[in-house]
Amino acid sequence: MKRISLLLILMCNLMIAQNNTHTIAFVADIHLLDIYADYENFEGLPVPGQSQKAKIRTMQAQLHSTRLFNENYFVLKAVLDDIAQRGIKLVAFPGDYTDDGQPLNIEGLAKILKKYEQQYGISFFITTGNHDPVAPYNTSGGKPDFLGKNGKEQAIFSNVLSLPLEERNDVLVEPKLEKAGYKFILHSLSEFGFFPKQKYSYWETPFSSYSYQDYSFRKAEKEATLANRTYAINDSLEIPDASYLVEPVKGLWLLAIDGNSYLPRKNGGFSSASIGYNQTVDHKKHLFSWIKKAAQNAQKLNKKLIAFSHYPAVDFNDDASPQLKIFLGEKKWQLERVPKERIAKILIEAGIKLHFAGHMHINDTGKRDYKNGHFLVNIQTPSLAAYIPGYKILKLDKNTAEVETIAIKEVPRFDELFPLYKTEHDYLKKSNLKTWNIDILNSKNYHDFTQYHLENLVDLRFLPNDWDPEFEAYVSGLTASDLYNIVAENPQIETEFSEWTGRDMILDFYKIRNADKLAFQDIPSQRLSDYKKIIEAKKQHQLSKSQNKNAQKLSQFLGIFDKFLNGLPANHFRIDLETGEVFSINNKQ
Repeated sequence: MKRISLLLILMCNLMIAQNNTHTIAFVADIHLLDIYADYENFEGLPVPGQSQKAKIRTMQAQLHSTRLFNENYFVLKAVLDDIAQRGIKLVAFPGDYTDDGQPLNIEGLAKILKKYEQQYGISFFITTGNHDPVAPYNTSGGKPDFLGKNGKEQAIFSNVLSLPLEERNDVLVEPKLEKAGYKFILHSLSEFGFFPKQKYSYWETPFSSYSYQDYSFRKAEKEATLANRTYAINDSLEIPDASYLVEPVKGLWLLAIDGNSYLPRKNGGFSSASIGYNQTVDHKKHLFSWIKKAAQNAQKLNKKLIAFSHYPAVDFNDDASPQLKIFLGEKKWQLERVPKERIAKILIEAGIKLHFAGHMHINDTGKRDYKNGHFLVNIQTPSLAAYIPGYKILKLDKNTAEVETIAIKEVPRFDELFPLYKTEHDYLKKSNLKTWNIDILNSKNYHDFTQYHLENLVDLRFLPNDWDPEFEAYVSGLTASDLYNIVAENPQIETEFSEWTGRDMILDFYKIRNADKLAFQDIPSQRLSDYKKIIEAKKQHQLSKSQNKNAQKLSQFLGIFDKFLNGLPANHFRIDLETGEVFSINNKQ
């Protein structure tokens, strides 16, 4: 009998432990283009083996962008299949689920999510990104670089009247390529957190008048209309705020923060929301008051609170942003998007401890700690549309949070559009136009494809736009031994290095910046060891100001690289929710 009683106690404790554990997947920056949507005036291109015709952007456009456009259609389904197979029932999207909030892509996303909701019982929770919506209200949209017949570009816009006269020739019109505002997006995706459901234990917005104690679905439904969820920008303009708090399962609160803010321009339209909290903190003060109230209520009611927004709350460059400003310049590297220190301070004082974000298409963990349990851990979720593609899984129990990054390698049909890209490349070559590196079409899997994408992006955009050309040429031609001899105090000491050049180091620098230690799988271990030797030699010998400018910039570059190599764990780690300590679950991080 004693054994039976003990077994019952153990089983009860196990059930309690299970009930106190929550698992949520975070999927960011999908930038979905519904490549098989129906267009009014563009039938698309035939795809070998498919009955439907594809409407895609050119490879040239993809290789000049920080994200892919076309393959995301296949990747989203592969990721949702993976999530379903793991039995995860809660999925959060920290924004940019489309590339400009076009109705046809919003509708395509809703169709996909409804399928997984119905088939697997998955509940989705979405917040806004700077690409959805681009502006608070509908505006004209479209792109000049869809892939047309015979490999040529085809411009498709929602309204040709918005284009200069000289650009209207040969432009196709597709009304559903406009950039939708809050009203269309929230109502089209209403089932995915933006509005209350009877099955939720609780749901509110920054404008709700009820409390947890007197909550009812009817009250929430009545107050959830967009008319009740606006804030004043000036005396004549009010803008919706899509933020909400939801309790999808007992004991868990998800705080979906609409970090978008828009300022009217003098010549019409609105400023971009892309700098995130740096702008929002001054123009949506009601939002931060509500965040503090939500965190206080979560503590009182013993709820586990997880915040997510599109925008980072902590420096996402492993605290190397000050050095990057010196190395590249203040307006390079998207440094205007780095959150100011007061953002983390405000969120910490509000009581937020865990914050998931996207926006930057990188894998990273950042932290601010004011001791005595006052801390904020910001977890950057990688994009599905960039190197290394992946998503995050959060396992939350009473005192700890475990975060695992799931890298995506194999994606069914990822190469389905390659024959169309080959036609594009042939056209560019035949027309004596600048071509892209066709080696990307040799990709064996989606991981390889995104790696080729990043390498092309470095060549075509990042180096020309951000780097001092003289320094880039200088570093690219150096060998490992050259680099060591420049920075070492005693270069005559014999040190062996593997064969690589500064050009390889620059590419690896961007890989690590994007993927953190996930990128180590794509860098020879000996080369990583060489980097550490060179960086250590640089630390031992501070280059004097009398040395040439390139040597000085090399010192700056190595200092930044050192921070990228030694940031907080970002792949698989655990967070102590009492102390804020972040520690790796394996030794490779």
